[in-house]
Amino acid sequence: MYPSIESSASASLHSHAAMVLLVDDQVIVGEAVRRALASEGNIDFHYCSGPDKALAMAIQTRPTVILQDLALPGVDGLSLVQEYRSHPVTRDIPIIVLSTKEDPASKSAAFGAGANDYLVKLPDSIELVARIRYHSRSYLALVQRDEAYQALRQSQQQLLESNMELRRLTNSDGLTGLGNRRYFDEYLNAEWLRARRDGREISMLMIDVDYFKSYNDTYGHIAGDEALKRVANTIFASCDRSSDLAARFGGEEFALVLPGTPAGGARLAAEKLRRAVAAMQIPQRDAGSGPWLTVSIGAATAVPRGEQPCTELIQAADRGLYQAKRQGRNRVVPGTI
Repeated sequence: MYPSIESSASASLHSHAAMVLLVDDQVIVGEAVRRALASEGNIDFHYCSGPDKALAMAIQTRPTVILQDLALPGVDGLSLVQEYRSHPVTRDIPIIVLSTKEDPASKSAAFGAGANDYLVKLPDSIELVARIRYHSRSYLALVQRDEAYQALRQSQQQLLESNMELRRLTNSDGLTGLGNRRYFDEYLNAEWLRARRDGREISMLMIDVDYFKSYNDTYGHIAGDEALKRVANTIFASCDRSSDLAARFGGEEFALVLPGTPAGGARLAAEKLRRAVAAMQIPQRDAGSGPWLTVSIGAATAVPRGEQPCTELIQAADRGLYQAKRQGRNRVVPGTI
């Protein structure tokens, strides 16, 4: 992994310094450029005489400008320019190519390879310094802009995550972590409208923990809360699809919204859930439905028609739940609309 361009240029950015890397096999050219820059403040100079080491040195020194000779022994100067542009560390660093030719074809080839500027060597020192400073400022401004952009994106992501967390907390029941009553109402209404538009079935289960007042009286409210959490986890685990919603309806009552589920599927899901709660074998003394904590479930299914409200589905599931309790609890009874 290579350090990012943003972090590599931070020191230069804050000190407003230019960092020049000259790649030229002629030592006399290197000395001439060094002298031209020696009296200039805030311009650091590095020299590389071997073109085979140029890319590695550029990665190491992180210049703000590369001065690149086009006529290099054993290497095509334009290919080296393309290598800079292909590497994630050096791809944005300004490149000023140096050439002995003034012809337009050479300039066109240099710019086509990715060069930012073209100078016939050796240029006047005033012009050289001016171009170095111009390209360095542009590069550092790019880095600064990218750093600001990255900071903005990070801030936006953090805000998005915090908003998602806030939404999750707003929609969740504090004890069980299931959807709360407000979210249940919103979700059921939205899925009801979708089912009416698509002409498909929607089912709902109304679930009540049997003899829960007796459980609280026997074991205490702390144990009661833990029992509700375990039941809630079992209800949540019964959601087979991402569109299913488990919610706490209130007190020891829970609801399960099953979009696109027919009546037979809803009854099957309810029976599996009833058995799963009983299989946890949460002890329940002084209850009329056996030694373990159990649930009664009312199931209802509808294909919404016209202006029929979603509350009719709730009422039907509630009627089924009422009948399940009257028939002895720990059972599933369908309700009719």
